[in-house]
Amino acid sequence: MPATKIISSPVCHVTCFEQEKVARIKAELAKEEQLLPQLAELYKLLGNVTRLKILLALAHGELCVCDVSHVLGLTIAATSHQLKLLRSQGWLTMRNDGKMVYYRVHNESLLKALKGDFCLLEERLA
Repeated sequence: MPATKIISSPVCHVTCFEQEKVARIKAELAKEEQLLPQLAELYKLLGNVTRLKILLALAHGELCVCDVSHVLGLTIAATSHQLKLLRSQGWLTMRNDGKMVYYRVHNESLLKALKGDFCLLEERLA
């Protein structure tokens, strides 16, 4: 019969805590608590490859819905739906030119954050 291997989990085996540190951190988290659901929603929207591709495509400049659709290889309806979601967050602006609808990135800080995330990912994979 093979020997049983005991696997210990990475948790404290003694119940104790630094009261001042815990109180300080809890107070900081309480300040941010109202924004956490909004931040989770932001990550949920950005957790979609199609929407990320749209943002990265529009980082190159304004595009009409048809152009975005061709870049992604999606139908115009599917593309419009994704653009609407991104626009509802205030990340894109839209303008009409006759029958054409054009989109552009409205929030440059979002693009900076995405580029920073790419750098982080590349470092992690290196």
